[in-house]
Amino acid sequence: MKLWLLRHGEAEPVARRDAERNLTARGRQQVREVAEHLQGRPLQAVLVSPYVRAQQTADLLCEALGFTGQRLTASWLTPESELRQTLRELAGFAHDELLLVTHQPLVGSLAGLLIHGHRQQPLPMNTASLALLEGEELLAGLMELSLYQHPAQR
Repeated sequence: MKLWLLRHGEAEPVARRDAERNLTARGRQQVREVAEHLQGRPLQAVLVSPYVRAQQTADLLCEALGFTGQRLTASWLTPESELRQTLRELAGFAHDELLLVTHQPLVGSLAGLLIHGHRQQPLPMNTASLALLEGEELLAGLMELSLYQHPAQR
């Protein structure tokens, strides 16, 4: 299985509610750069946090890739979502190549758990950072980090 993890692009620092923060112009550019790394990948599904900045990231990404496959909003991909619930939910997806568009601290904690088998070493994920985890099964400590890409600093 190949699990792509993408943190949303840079977002506005404030909004009425955290879930309503929009991408900035820089955030939209970061997402376009990330799309280059996913060109030609046989993604079967894109699972997205319900937060506005993640939805906007997925919109831009899917458009840039011409992705017409399954795209689902997942309430269990928010910043403070519980790792155990996230793993239980992911177990229901029998895809060979899956992309999650989500937030810190969830994305870094999830990557760290899947790679190292514990929560003490989360993977640092900046805005629009992309990681590819590969393994036979989506289980703690059994995935390997194959790609780890950060957007260009400007």
